[in-house]
Amino acid sequence: MRILVTGHDGQVAQSLGEKAIGHDLVFTSYPDFDLSKPETIEAAVARIQPELIVSAAAYTAVDKSESEPERAMAINGDGPGVLARAGAKIGAPIIHLSTDYVFDGSLDRPWREDDPTGPLGVYGATKLAGEQAVQASGATHAVVRLAWVYSPFGNNFVKTMLRLAETRDVLNVVEDQYGCPSSALDIAQAILAVVARWQKDGAASGLYHFAGSGETNWAEFAATIFAESARRGGPSASVTGIPSSEYPTPAKRPANSRLDCTRFAETFGYRAPAWQESLGVVLDRLLG
Repeated sequence: MRILVTGHDGQVAQSLGEKAIGHDLVFTSYPDFDLSKPETIEAAVARIQPELIVSAAAYTAVDKSESEPERAMAINGDGPGVLARAGAKIGAPIIHLSTDYVFDGSLDRPWREDDPTGPLGVYGATKLAGEQAVQASGATHAVVRLAWVYSPFGNNFVKTMLRLAETRDVLNVVEDQYGCPSSALDIAQAILAVVARWQKDGAASGLYHFAGSGETNWAEFAATIFAESARRGGPSASVTGIPSSEYPTPAKRPANSRLDCTRFAETFGYRAPAWQESLGVVLDRLLG
């Protein structure tokens, strides 16, 4: 299958590049493809003529988006709608990746797809707008919300912790934000599960959550990273848990980012491994 993938240097796109054996992946890149410029989106789709689109590109600078709301909305909100509509014109369904930041974090259980949204900042608001634009585009779509993404690629929490541990013995890490660490390698497998189901039974639109199995907080996640790193001969540090109030950021983060992934597993037959297991796979690559 010929698949157009946006965000060529992102964690998910690079992971998909490794996992999508047997598919013809075509990656878009800036400036030929710019989500803030509709004409480049439409031209790319017309040129590539994909059978399916994976919308993985985004403005992901959560804090910076507070001071660049127009750019964040153009890329996260408007661009995906243009992409989905361009796909609809040629009959290409779209898998659009979204985020846990569409929620306000107030529930005391994992979030389900039909729970009310309520973004706390610009990033979450623009990603929610992108979801809505894709859903209203006329394209067959799977909108998949992700959380706490890390991988062997790019910039992410795991790589940041390992880098900081090279020069610091003790790190203060927030302990009152909970979520499900998600390996982009697993996300790539999830995307391929959607593709396989659609190839077999025909594409059908829906909203889904996908994240690593199990839950933790940032401080416990960091401590596990260091314990597993030390076991592999890598850098390690002690972790002191702190409240979010002691680590202020321009954008407020949801206290609860846990996602209920039951619908995805039941629909597509794939559930992510335990996050600790997936973390080990990534650390083996980073420290090997």
